[in-house]
Order: sequence, then structure tokens, then C-alpha cells
Amino acid sequence: MTPDRRILPTAEGAADEAVMLFAESAESAIRDRGRFVVAVAGGSTPRAVYQRLASEPMASRIDWSRVDLLWGDERCVAPDQPASNYLMVRTTLLDRVPIPEARVHRIRGEDRPDEAAERYELELRTLLGKATGPPSIEHVGRIDLVLLGLGVDGHTASLFPGGDWARDTTSWVRAEYHEASSTWRVSLTPLIIDAARRVVFLVVGRDKAGIVKQVLDSPPRRTPLPAQVIAPVDSRVCWILDAAAGSEIETRE
Repeated sequence: MTPDRRILPTAEGAADEAVMLFAESAESAIRDRGRFVVAVAGGSTPRAVYQRLASEPMASRIDWSRVDLLWGDERCVAPDQPASNYLMVRTTLLDRVPIPEARVHRIRGEDRPDEAAERYELELRTLLGKATGPPSIEHVGRIDLVLLGLGVDGHTASLFPGGDWARDTTSWVRAEYHEASSTWRVSLTPLIIDAARRVVFLVVGRDKAGIVKQVLDSPPRRTPLPAQVIAPVDSRVCWILDAAAGSEIETRE
């Protein structure tokens, strides 16, 4: 099934679209299952989304007491460091909306990377009610929404080209060293991302146009780009782009 492609005129419009999709997903999940489990992205692009969610009318529209907040990935740094994805989300969203602390499930970037990954997988398994085996796609045992970005090299979350994650078919969470940035990262794997009810890529900027085209319109290479590996089991994936990022892809009627 062809992914849902939504191209907005501006980056601000793309952020607004992502906010509306977030709110609709939250309301639906809370109405149907009593909670909303969402994995948020780091980096600079989703910052505008979190700022909007923390402002009216969204701050009052969403029942934050029923939101379980996860992270798609984290750099292995302390939570008060500027590079921390947790810190960015805390300052833009968590400090401004009433999410109970017990529902904030951060990756402990200050721990040893392998221990942080192991601890986070256990936390996710407890939250989703799946002690062993692959993630469930039954009524409750899934993440409701995963927000993702896209790097110019085709990476998403902290799944980078050439990483060992591509050969791991059992882990929900992995720690890997990223040579280019000389940092350890902890990331959700495609196994758990693909089990989500909905996956949303938010990509803006002319510098992303070429890689967006490669991911969406070019035949996969023998070794697919990380973003091409994301294939939710029920095909509910949406790409929200600004006009600059979507300037090279084929349009869909």
C-alpha cells in the first residue's frame, strides 16, 4: 500500500498537520482503550510540534493524564545535557502539560548503552503487556503512534545505514555506536516500530528533498535505507512534508 503523503506549503503548516494527527490519534486511543501510547522523536524538526501541543487549544484538548510518553531514540548522554532528546521534549512539552511522571518513560542515556537498551526494552514489554517474544498487534499491546524524522543519509530514529540493527530480528531496543558522530545511541528497532498502530514521518527543508525522493520513489537498494525498512504491519504510515522537502517526489492524487 502506498504511504499517505501530505505535502504542506510551509514547515509551519507541516507542524500544524502533525499536531492535528497527534491530537486525533490521542483522542481515538483514549476513547477506545483508555490510554495513548506515543513514541516521540528528537532532533530540531519536531520541536515546533511539541511547542504547539503545549499551547492552547491543544494543551487543554488532550487528556494528558492518560498519555504514556516514550522516546524513539536517545543519545547516550545525561538527561540535562543539550544533546539529550529527553531534555528537548521536557523543555518544550513536559514542563508545560500535566503528564504524570509515572507515564514518562525516558531512555536512561546516562547508563551504560547496553544496560540502557535492556532496561528500556523491559519497560516497554511491561507497559505493552508482552513479557517475551515479538510485539503484539492485538487490541492493546501496541504503541499507538510513533513519530519519526529522516536524516540526509536515510536514517530514522537512531537506525543508521550499515548498523548491526539490520541483522537483529528479535530486539525491541538496541544500543549502537555511531561512528560519524562518535556517540552511542539507544533506539527502538523496526520490529517494535512496525507493530505500532500508526507511524508518522515529519520531514522539512530543501536539504531533505533528495533523500525523501530516494526513500519514497526509488527502488530499494540491495540493502534498503533505514527509513525504507519501516513498514507497519497494517500499512498505516504517513509522511508529512513541507513543500521544500517534497519538491522532488511524485505527487499522488
